[in-house]
Amino acid sequence: MSGITTHILDTSLGSPAAGVRVTLEFFHVSDWQSVTEGISDQDGRVGQWNEKSFPIEKGIYRLTFDTGTYFKKLNKATFYPAVTIMFDVINSKQHYHVPLLLSSYGYSTYRGS
Repeated sequence: MSGITTHILDTSLGSPAAGVRVTLEFFHVSDWQSVTEGISDQDGRVGQWNEKSFPIEKGIYRLTFDTGTYFKKLNKATFYPAVTIMFDVINSKQHYHVPLLLSSYGYSTYRGS
């Protein structure tokens, strides 16, 4: 399992959001560097990143969720074509789970376990 995981729940449907493209980036010196990407499965989880393993370093990361394409497939309008969550990895030996609770016109997130 990766040191960084995520899942997406569509609160407007009350179900997981499947098929959402998610990218993970790391801020290095003065620029964002791509780490990996994945697609949420039927449970809304990115259970497998394209890069199956990657080192977790202390520093700032960001997850970007392609919510526009997800809602377009559902034939629903959305105010947020993408959702970006930045977070700070303070201890690279810990696991960081970052869920996204999503609807067409709002979202929230938290540090999960």
